[in-house]
Amino acid sequence: MAKRARRFLCKECGGVHLKWSGKCPDCGAWDTLEEFITDAATVAALEGAAAGDVGVGGGAGGGAGDPWTVGGLAGITPAVPLSEVSTQELARETTGIGELDRALGGGFVPGSAVLVGGDPGIGKSTLLLQAVSTVASRGRRALYVSSEESAQQVKLRAERILADASLGSGASLAARDANLFLLSDTNLARILEQARRTMPAVMVVDSIQLVHRADVEAVPGSVSQLRRSCLDLVQFAKATGTVVVIVGHVTKDGDLAGPRMLEHMVDCVLGFEGDRHHAYRVVRAVKNRFGSTHEIGLFEMTSAGLAEVIEGSFDGATELRPGVVVVPTLAGSRCLLAEVQALAATGILGSAKRKSSGIDSGRLAMMIAVLEKHAGLRLGDQDIFASAGGGLRLNEPATDLAIGLAVAGAFLGRLMPAASTAIGEVALSGEVRPVRTIEVRLAEAARRGCKLAIIPKRMLQSTKPPKGMRLHGVATIYDAVQVLESPPK
Repeated sequence: MAKRARRFLCKECGGVHLKWSGKCPDCGAWDTLEEFITDAATVAALEGAAAGDVGVGGGAGGGAGDPWTVGGLAGITPAVPLSEVSTQELARETTGIGELDRALGGGFVPGSAVLVGGDPGIGKSTLLLQAVSTVASRGRRALYVSSEESAQQVKLRAERILADASLGSGASLAARDANLFLLSDTNLARILEQARRTMPAVMVVDSIQLVHRADVEAVPGSVSQLRRSCLDLVQFAKATGTVVVIVGHVTKDGDLAGPRMLEHMVDCVLGFEGDRHHAYRVVRAVKNRFGSTHEIGLFEMTSAGLAEVIEGSFDGATELRPGVVVVPTLAGSRCLLAEVQALAATGILGSAKRKSSGIDSGRLAMMIAVLEKHAGLRLGDQDIFASAGGGLRLNEPATDLAIGLAVAGAFLGRLMPAASTAIGEVALSGEVRPVRTIEVRLAEAARRGCKLAIIPKRMLQSTKPPKGMRLHGVATIYDAVQVLESPPK
């Protein structure tokens, strides 16, 4: 049996160290080093290669007559000039789910490794089962590996969520049943052997936390098992051109469980967000080597699985009430209408609460301070709660004005004008500043039924309103608060 070497891996930065310490020498994080065990021969070869102790044509560890044997590791690909590298773009493997393809940047890239994370019960397995079903229905082989459920359980769920699923052009139910393979196993060697036999275009491993290698002396889910298992899956993807989708659990803090280096090893990281007790789900690309990380996909959980939400969470029929403002926000290349909600309740001076959901807490605190200083509102003894409706996350400065008007409306008991929206960045001086791509935002708001748009006054002359929409310019947050109307009696 090969000798084992002990190393310590940082969960935050993925750095490997020879001995344990309370603070990671690389990233400075405290209490993040975890022990893992690896093959001493492999470690010695890699450390020798890093130190330059390699053999070429019979050198250290090299085989005689083999010019590409380096440090005892055969099959190393020689370096080639940049001019000789092929630039032919590989055709992406589309999933047939438009919102998922959007988040991926156009579909799966052959030979890529994708890591999908999300809370338990949010719909990760459901979405991926729908995706591989669509791939199989087009005559492409797909392998769904479940380490948590039996093949019978997966089939029962597939029959429930795929019964009413519409198949795209060139797809058939018979092709789906013949090309979609199910495997229930936790041993990585057996999983990869079945993958080599079936040679699927897309393989899903659900989930990585229960997959293990028999030659690693650690329990499934440990740092050693996760590191080696993920590495083998990524190497299989690169060697065969198979798209490998790895499902990972998340911690109570919302981070992917296990060491952070899992995110470094894969090509794309998708975060599945939303409350499992509500219908809407958001798929967001946290990392994507082959596309943008600003795109999101919107879904709604139904009895027949996850359905795409094309229009966004705003239905255009929001009832007028204090503390509610509609704002067009950009998510990558698309514009969505989000509903900002705020509530002000009497609290205790000096210990007032500021809570937010889907809105950055720092931005909310800044807007409360600006309202107190430049709009004359006394919010020091008010508990302020703010949220973005539909499970969206509002991070861009263009939503400042909507957040400020929502808080002011909730505190004063006033309403936004009928069929209106608010767009603008608010500075600490109280000035309402211009925002980018305002024409795209106004066009989407007008299409969804908005008749009035409150925008920065400096953009009033240069902005042409869409047909049927009226623009109202405000220079400061004080001017914007004056737009709020008293509720009808």
